Amino acid sequence: MPQQKVSLDISKIKMAIRAGIPLSITTYTLPHEMEVYMGSVLSTFLEELNQAQMIEYLTYCLNELITNAKKANTKRIYFKEKHLDINNPEEYEEGMKTCKQDTLNNIRYYLSLQKKAGLYVKLILQTRNNKIKVEIRNNSELTKSEYVRMHDKLNRAQQYTSVDQALTQVLDDTEGAGLGLIIMILMLEKIGLTEENFQILCENGETITRIILPLNEKIQKDISTVSKEFVNIIDALPQFPDSIVKINRLLNDPNSKMSDIAMLISSDVSLTTDLLKLVNSATFALASPCHNIADAVKLVGIRGIKNLLISIGSVNALQGIGSDQIKSIWSHSQQVAFYSYNLARNFCANERNVIDDAYVCGLLHDMGKLIFDAAHPEAINKIKDVCAQKGIQPDIFEKLLAGVNHGEIGSLIAEKWNFPEVISSVIQYHHEPDIAPEEIRTLTSLVYLSDMLTHYQSSEVDYYQIDSEILSRFHITSEEQFQKIGERLETAFKKESSF
Repeated sequence: MPQQKVSLDISKIKMAIRAGIPLSITTYTLPHEMEVYMGSVLSTFLEELNQAQMIEYLTYCLNELITNAKKANTKRIYFKEKHLDINNPEEYEEGMKTCKQDTLNNIRYYLSLQKKAGLYVKLILQTRNNKIKVEIRNNSELTKSEYVRMHDKLNRAQQYTSVDQALTQVLDDTEGAGLGLIIMILMLEKIGLTEENFQILCENGETITRIILPLNEKIQKDISTVSKEFVNIIDALPQFPDSIVKINRLLNDPNSKMSDIAMLISSDVSLTTDLLKLVNSATFALASPCHNIADAVKLVGIRGIKNLLISIGSVNALQGIGSDQIKSIWSHSQQVAFYSYNLARNFCANERNVIDDAYVCGLLHDMGKLIFDAAHPEAINKIKDVCAQKGIQPDIFEKLLAGVNHGEIGSLIAEKWNFPEVISSVIQYHHEPDIAPEEIRTLTSLVYLSDMLTHYQSSEVDYYQIDSEILSRFHITSEEQFQKIGERLETAFKKESSF
């Protein structure tokens, strides 16, 4: 009976690209259906990144590498069955004389044994920092002789200028990674890659074959150009309430008195109500209720009040517009804000600025998506005209509509609204905290972690996709611990009434 075809979840692929998180597919026996599925995921992944020109070449590389990884696992099982030491050169040579023929004659038996032994082949795809990473991993480390032989073939591949030349000069009946590996290197050279883009290494019991591809620079420039044009063209960008603009001027004045700030806020009944409601919400968990603005300013401080006003102003300016999609983004953003602030209080208790900025940065991290979804159709049409005038592919704009580059768009809008630099920077880097400026890396990592936690709870991402270095930064060492943190935050958030 044929195996059921594995369905392709394009939404997960788009999510991984938008968030810069890895996609991983694991197989133990690599049936044909799984090979086809892996190829489809790779093709869709590259198409979504406008890298269709690489599909043919990388599909060949993928098939070669996953087949070699499966063969390496089978070889381990065979040697174990024959009671041969794969690390002993003499026993290795003896085993290889019969390995290929014996395993082919009884492949189902050996595949069932390697599945039972937990020997896997894993494909990992990720795009980050304008690079694409394609990895094939299997949990059978190369022996010393295999490693030397593999690198010898890589060196030999540099001698050939064409596949035909390689075919006429290379014959290898004993090692499956011979001619195929050489052809693969020639394939990669056809798309402008060198040996520096290809790595084979052993780490933590795994053999890792890694291909690093630079994203097309023109496409990256086009996306950035369209993002900037979009922000410039939006004539109907919602404006901040005048009262908040005036208060912000006062907050930015080093000579301002706390009493003057409190008085100006208090003169706006609606703003006072919103601010006191937010300050007294479960998010901030004050020891006792705050009944007036003067106390709020004292408790929260100038920086805290400024950030809360930006939060309220953003909600007032943007929440009333748009579709169910925008409401969904706001709901997610409020949850991320709540998580960010409470994680900051727990993980960064001695970093006052991180605590002060966590809520507003969490709330506004997806502002680029909000503005894009709320954009007037006329603005969308203007951008399409700009794309045509500048010779930019129409699907570049479609990628922006899908959320690609929303960090840069949100950052540009934050700058246009004269938000503090820390907010615009966190918005820009919230999917790439590792490249954020050092002074905001902790805060950006907190927002990233909160964002991933909400997506994890809604089953949009898996635990393995979350950056392990960021988990380590906050001393999270297991999925169980991560789940417990999320459960506590989710329970508290549900008790929190929306403002």
